[in-house]
Amino acid sequence: MDATVGHAHAPTTLSEDIARCVHCGFCLQACPTYIELGMETDSPRGRIALIDAMSTGRAQPTPALLGHLDLCLQCRACETACPSGVAFGRIMEEGRAMAVESGARPQSWALRIHAMRQVLPHPKRLGALMAGLRMYQRSPVRAIIRRTGVLARVSADLDAAERSLPEVASASFVQPQQPAGLTKSVAMLTGCVMPHLYSRTHEATVRVLNRLGYRVIFPEAQTCCGALNLHGGDRVFARDLARRNIDAFLDANVEAVIVNSAGCGSTMKEYDHLLAGDVRYAERARQFTSITKDVLEFVAEHDLGALGEVRATVTYQDSCHLVHGQKVATAPRRIMKAIPGIDLRELAAPDRCCGSAGLYNLVQRKMANQLLSTKMDDVAATSATVIATANPGCMMQLEAGVRQRDMRTRVVHVIELLDEAMSARESGAGGVG
Repeated sequence: MDATVGHAHAPTTLSEDIARCVHCGFCLQACPTYIELGMETDSPRGRIALIDAMSTGRAQPTPALLGHLDLCLQCRACETACPSGVAFGRIMEEGRAMAVESGARPQSWALRIHAMRQVLPHPKRLGALMAGLRMYQRSPVRAIIRRTGVLARVSADLDAAERSLPEVASASFVQPQQPAGLTKSVAMLTGCVMPHLYSRTHEATVRVLNRLGYRVIFPEAQTCCGALNLHGGDRVFARDLARRNIDAFLDANVEAVIVNSAGCGSTMKEYDHLLAGDVRYAERARQFTSITKDVLEFVAEHDLGALGEVRATVTYQDSCHLVHGQKVATAPRRIMKAIPGIDLRELAAPDRCCGSAGLYNLVQRKMANQLLSTKMDDVAATSATVIATANPGCMMQLEAGVRQRDMRTRVVHVIELLDEAMSARESGAGGVG
């Protein structure tokens, strides 16, 4: 069952959250890092024990201890498996924030925090960075670098990082003209990387919402959702971003706030917890989270009517922060099953993390590649021609896997498949996925 995440009656302190863990072990076989390494310290209950010891002064935030926290994907699969309702995501965010705010953070954490503060909330800076990457990818320079292997001679990691760079779209997202006469309105998160890497996903989202009768508003004052900052322990800056978004979206006076990035949506739905201690914003945060919806759960609540045919063999990768963070699992499948021509084939482990996890595939490359390899084996077993998912990070990681395996497989957001089906209905022709 899909459910909107809420925290009205949830514990609000670290000690209360930790006390829910009874060390039963149900989380172990849900945790990707424990499955790969078999180490208790790299399991959810092991990490909870480390954070508990750190919070009570029984352990210090040493590089070794923080290394176990850094290896956590924060995929929250353990939350789905936990019979006691342990809010592991909150515990991990609190643990990392303790290290950052105490000054014990490693230099690598400090550099990440600085980079995220200086780039993600600044559209012009991010746009310039993406424009440079777009130019590089379309110039002869990339072909020469790869053909000569110059990066590999300098560093194997550097060469691997260059080859895993996401392909920047030919043009960044521009707010489109929308049909006149739409009487209902929703506001949509533009996001950080999505408009540059997956402008097509934004365009498909707007078209689908227009067809359902909604005008889509993009509030100018909106900013980065703060997910990567929060996951990285930079709680203070994440709260600032949350306040800015709450003001921007509530002032738009719309029926719903729509998010097509599962990681962003998960964090935005938890602004009420993030700002629970803020006298000025606690109530506004609760109001905001009550109207925030992932685009797939929002669309699935509507009558889609008869859809056109999309001929494709599709497999679906559950984005961690959609299925485990937001508890939305059936909506994407209901949408795809409603599209004639789609042969939906489930993965053996559809909700196992692909290894993207925000910045994880950059800072924990070895583990991220192990998880991606396992995921691509799972995909190959389905013989799918299309991999559908619901988050740009997942899309980037899966596309990297497709390139590594030289597979003829397309990676899309589920909303793109629905857009294709609606377009096929309008044109009276079926499409091939």
